[in-house]
Amino acid sequence: MRHTAVRWLFALGALVAAGALVFGQVGAAGASPSRAGSRASSPAYVPPGRILALGMHGPAVRRLQVRLAALKYYPGRVDGKFGLDTLEAVWAFKETQGLIINSANQDQVSRAAERALVHPRAPKVLARHGGATRIEVNMGDEVLVLYKNHKVDLISHVSTGAGCLPGQGCGWNTPTGNYHALSYLPGWVTVPLGEMYNPVFFIGRLYAIHGEWDSSVPWYPDSHGCVRIPYDTATFFHKLFPVPGTPIYIRN
Repeated sequence: MRHTAVRWLFALGALVAAGALVFGQVGAAGASPSRAGSRASSPAYVPPGRILALGMHGPAVRRLQVRLAALKYYPGRVDGKFGLDTLEAVWAFKETQGLIINSANQDQVSRAAERALVHPRAPKVLARHGGATRIEVNMGDEVLVLYKNHKVDLISHVSTGAGCLPGQGCGWNTPTGNYHALSYLPGWVTVPLGEMYNPVFFIGRLYAIHGEWDSSVPWYPDSHGCVRIPYDTATFFHKLFPVPGTPIYIRN
């Protein structure tokens, strides 16, 4: 659920300069994540020899986006512009690889991430026998993985329950357990603690996987208990699996 905290204002200036934030785009050249991410046979990734960061643009950024898409991380439109959607794909990749994100490196790929892009490891499997199509939320890594036909179809950065929030007390936790997608509501939905975008509920109408404006999906746990996903991802996420019915597994 939306929190009033705004993530690093300097990013907005970088995005304006890069012209990189394109809402509502699905995959490369309008493709779905499945099609955009099916390019596993693309040439091996070669690190550019420099640190790529938010606001940059050019062929090296495009190659990064192609690589992330091939690995099932959604980087937004493959256009050579390093915007927030690409950054959030980088976050998901770093988290899956066990690389640390902090205030010093939050807006860049990092040398370690570039090396990992050459020989990446797969995300941790939380419920191996949980179903051919299922959603796993790993709160330890702050990553959501969608499986279809037992194969990774999408890996997304998330922001889960903060535990404690400034001025709002504690107890804001995302419940662990085995759930199912219960219902979906389109657009912005107002709830007592704020607004959700395209929520897929898994506990009544209280807890959901839902979109937020990207400034409200930081790299650390920051929600009131729901599972926040980036706005761009939320525009198509609910279309990738059956609602109701898809199993959802949430683990620490």
